[in-house]
Amino acid sequence: MLVEKEPRNQVVAATDNLLNLNQIEEAREVIKKYARRTPLVKSMFLSNNVVHGDVYLKLENMQLTGSFKFRGANNKINHLNEEEKQRGVITASAGNHAQGVALTGKLLGIKTTVVMPDEAPQMKRDATRGYGAEVDIHGATFDDAHEWMRERAEKEGKTIVDPFNDALICAGQGTIGLEILEDLVDVETVVVPVGGGGLISGIATALKSINPSIHIVGVQSENVHGMKASVDAGKIVKHHQDFTLADGTDVATPGNITFGIVSKLVDEIVLVSEEEISKAMKDLMQRTKVVAEGAGALPTAALEAGKIDPKWTKDKKVVALVSGGNVDLQRVSQIIDHFFTPVDTHKGAIG
Repeated sequence: MLVEKEPRNQVVAATDNLLNLNQIEEAREVIKKYARRTPLVKSMFLSNNVVHGDVYLKLENMQLTGSFKFRGANNKINHLNEEEKQRGVITASAGNHAQGVALTGKLLGIKTTVVMPDEAPQMKRDATRGYGAEVDIHGATFDDAHEWMRERAEKEGKTIVDPFNDALICAGQGTIGLEILEDLVDVETVVVPVGGGGLISGIATALKSINPSIHIVGVQSENVHGMKASVDAGKIVKHHQDFTLADGTDVATPGNITFGIVSKLVDEIVLVSEEEISKAMKDLMQRTKVVAEGAGALPTAALEAGKIDPKWTKDKKVVALVSGGNVDLQRVSQIIDHFFTPVDTHKGAIG
């Protein structure tokens, strides 16, 4: 789905009531004593063998907790007043936001509760508990966990730290956009994973506010793509077809804040298959020495599968976000077996 580009003043005015550049710049000041500035590195494999342009990887898998989610969680919790902190915070997450909230709570001395769905990977459950959070496993999907989070918050008086549908969360994620521009001022295309939309909302607001000509591409799984389905429909709808390797983006229904921003500022959203995600995870490990979880491999999958028109990538400066690296070693083993088992003993696709 393509959204027609608008002049800078119209773009900014259209989203000022949801999120603006000042909030993102303020978020950078808030989180800089906690979060890492992650590297932007050129991938010779993707540049020369896939895109035939200059492809850079923004390595948020090297962020604290192994994911970009620490940025937004840290910004949001640091903005809570003392009474809100005293009540303790609660969130819902498949794992990465959970860890961001848990670590921030540990750093600031705030009690944290995380509702995680049954499908949340075990290593993400263990890591969240390791940061000191109470982990409540509830529901088959993220949306089930999210609904239970709201019920618990109301019953117990806890403060909600929503994983994506919050301007302060989006502002924290938007600090990635500022870093990209500082390291590659003439970037032309930026490719971002999409789940609930907090990450791409923040990045798109930062980039478009400074340079509206940057082409922003969101990537989702064919199996779960609530945001693309909603943008295509022109209203918020639900989409959840099946399991996805990209568990970090396994969100069937986007939020109203993120839907509004994405509808205005994101130029297109493309879909990739589970096979394409697993191949990207393998290639990132084998060819670029980057460990990425399924969600973190979505931009690479889109580039490798040719899902983005070459006019936005060939001979262009492209940034592909590796949003996280929290992949279970068992999943890594499955991917290796999937691609390197002889054909006559091949047992089929992952998942």
